[in-house]
Amino acid sequence: MFGPLDPLGQRGPDQVSPGRGKGWGPMSRTDAHTPDARGMRACATAFVARATARHRLPLDYSPASLRVVDFLVDGVRKGGADREHVHDTLVGLGAYVGEVLVRRAGAVWVDLDADQRSWFGQSVGVRMPDGRVWNPLGKVVNRFEAGGPEDSLRTFYLTLHGRARRAAA
Repeated sequence: MFGPLDPLGQRGPDQVSPGRGKGWGPMSRTDAHTPDARGMRACATAFVARATARHRLPLDYSPASLRVVDFLVDGVRKGGADREHVHDTLVGLGAYVGEVLVRRAGAVWVDLDADQRSWFGQSVGVRMPDGRVWNPLGKVVNRFEAGGPEDSLRTFYLTLHGRARRAAA
């Protein structure tokens, strides 16, 4: 469905412990090519537009749609492309995961400070209503690199601490 040279029509961590080596480092391409917190919603929207223009994908920002994201990341990985080659696709997928957290769990996009950048290996993340900061872009990278069930993005959402509670009807 998605070839290594054309993932989703583009040519060309959760809270990660130190030393795990996930995400992009502070001197890598991510800092220059990843939007800041203000640009992440637009990044997710643009990704969804590209992905759904060519394929009928149910990317509706629901927690259930994160199963589709797991499938997409697995497909990109199985296509054999290296991380640098699919950087834009992974950023788009990470923006989408973060936007699900924003829309469904009460999170807000935040630009990470120097310590957080060092910890997460990313320049942007989400802050949950309880103050915890999470790294959806890094979580997508973890899924791409390892691909095990413990790196499921849907499970990440379902087990996420700090979500806003919905009022009972």
